[in-house]
Amino acid sequence: MRNFSVTEIVLIILALVLLFGARRIPELARSLGRSLSEFKKGRQEGLDDEKSDKQPPA
Repeated sequence: MRNFSVTEIVLIILALVLLFGARRIPELARSLGRSLSEFKKGRQEGLDDEKSDKQPPA
């Protein structure tokens, strides 16, 4: 994974502010966090289902 320099991070934040406005950024960050959380939960459930399918019945 690539590490970003401080200059690149500042440019990304500036672009976000220009595109969405300062008021919408917290809302976008919250929705992104919720989406990632749901994705991780669904992925874990899929992995758990896969494990239980591979185990022989007791």
